[in-house]
Amino acid sequence: MEYNISSKLADMKPSAIREIFKSLVDPSIIAFAAGNPAPESFPKEDMARISAKVFTDEAVKALQYSITEGYPALREDVVSRLKTKFGIGRDFDSTIIVSGGQQGLELACKTMCDEGDVVISENPSFIGALNAYRSCGARLVGVPMDDGGMDTVKLEEALKANPNAKLIYTIPTFHNPAGITMGLERRREIYRLAKKYGVLILEDNPYGELRFAGKEIPTIKSMDEDGIVIYCGSFSKVLSAGMRLGFVCAPAPVVSKMVVAKQVEDVHSNAFFQILVDHYLRECDFDAHIADIRALYRRKSGIMLSELEKIKDTGIKFTRPEGGLFVWCTLPQGIALDDFVREAMSRKLAVVPGTAFNCDVSAPSDSFRITYSTPSEEQIIRGVEIIGESIKELSGK
Repeated sequence: MEYNISSKLADMKPSAIREIFKSLVDPSIIAFAAGNPAPESFPKEDMARISAKVFTDEAVKALQYSITEGYPALREDVVSRLKTKFGIGRDFDSTIIVSGGQQGLELACKTMCDEGDVVISENPSFIGALNAYRSCGARLVGVPMDDGGMDTVKLEEALKANPNAKLIYTIPTFHNPAGITMGLERRREIYRLAKKYGVLILEDNPYGELRFAGKEIPTIKSMDEDGIVIYCGSFSKVLSAGMRLGFVCAPAPVVSKMVVAKQVEDVHSNAFFQILVDHYLRECDFDAHIADIRALYRRKSGIMLSELEKIKDTGIKFTRPEGGLFVWCTLPQGIALDDFVREAMSRKLAVVPGTAFNCDVSAPSDSFRITYSTPSEEQIIRGVEIIGESIKELSGK
């Protein structure tokens, strides 16, 4: 039988990162590709203790249907933390718990965009978000980045050229995949342009708590006095990626429609994990836990950057993140990205090619993303050695 796939999905490709995961069942492969948090960052003992307590005292609540907006106590926790830590939340805002930050991004697009409407995005950007927008029938328009983030001159050009733009998607803090952080003035300029052209900002901040260098910079949402910013956060990188819990803070009329859209998708997010996280936030020292993760990534990123310095003679360029999980590397001229990815894999190193993060799926790239979060320190050292060896092999040096 011939299957006529919907036009929304017919041209979509599987996530390159998810496909790379399939090759990582081989324990000999060094995984620089995955965006997973470090396994040692999971508060396993606290979660085990709280889980037992939940199933003893609150089993019915944990196992029964819940409300779409999210477990009320956890919503209160999130609202409080956003207010005290990030200055986020106005009287016109509301908050919803979602099944991972990515669902929040997809719901925002589904709520605000009709078929053919434009989402303006940094280019490159997070593949999960880009595919979510494509699945909603939105058209992606990429804006190039420099060391300071999205080019705001090019952003205004894109806004002028696309009057049906509905969202400006940005990851201003510890960008995925680029690993860079947008400065305060540029954040203000993006807000000014969004207000000028009547477009909402969709601020994605799953890594914001993971700063290990530099100074804190206010979120764009903390500047929002006009109800034009949708803010997505997540517990994936600070507690557990597998429990799939995130949150959205946005103007109440937007959230109310996101609730309707979420009811169609999954009714509500996992009730047990919502209750578990609520207990964790109330009973444990979450800030101390965050400090431990920051120290862990400070050490591991330092090792990776130090090792990359040793192979700069190959012509490779790389970003220097102040937090988050990723380093963005650019190959020297004359090295084809596909050849490099294959050569690295033949030497048991997996990286993500930069083409996976392009708004235009047909556009070329000479860059790739690597992470220091999941590999051991020994694997980081060996993995960077393989990068250098692969470049030298392909350049004939």
